[in-house]
Amino acid sequence: MCTVIVRTGWPLTLMGVRDEYTDRPWEGPGEHWPDFPGVIGGRDLKAGGTWLAVNPSARRAAALLNGRGTAAAETTRISRGDLALRAAYTGNAPGGDLARYDPFHLVLAGEAGARLFSWDGERLSASDLPEGVSMVVNTGLDPASERVVAYLPRFRTESWSDLIRAEPSGEPGALIVRHALPDGRTFASLSALRVTLAPDGVTYDFADLTADRDR
Repeated sequence: MCTVIVRTGWPLTLMGVRDEYTDRPWEGPGEHWPDFPGVIGGRDLKAGGTWLAVNPSARRAAALLNGRGTAAAETTRISRGDLALRAAYTGNAPGGDLARYDPFHLVLAGEAGARLFSWDGERLSASDLPEGVSMVVNTGLDPASERVVAYLPRFRTESWSDLIRAEPSGEPGALIVRHALPDGRTFASLSALRVTLAPDGVTYDFADLTADRDR
């Protein structure tokens, strides 16, 4: 499970918390993709894509979460990791043969606001995020999610930097997670990124949440 928090308006602030298996290799933010010049993001070294991409020159960012629904056929499935790259680079909604992707949610943010695109394996839907602070989780813009119930009020009133310093937990409503799985692997919050898009530039803050823990 991952989380994206967005405060709309201009400036616009977006934070992504990435949850993943701790043994999946990755590297920190950089301009890793020659096909998308100027786009910055952390890179998944297994599939080559990213979970949150920023295009500073365009004042634009895109964040990706896994979704729920009908999985793509194994024979034609491709990684979802290019979706945020393409959105941040072009500013366009997800397109092409979406049936090759497993379900996803994609937040595309820029000067005009933030939009949520959700693909359930059969249909793509799109909606504008409401004014104020929103949280998107793997079930989408879901007010009943335990994580949203526990943390959305706090993101509206507390320091975002303080909230990501929470002690990792395996509880369903935890923002920063860490728990051992029956197969011996560990699933945890690996990083958090906060991006502010403003008329005078873009700020990009990265926190490696594994820095003081065994990965």
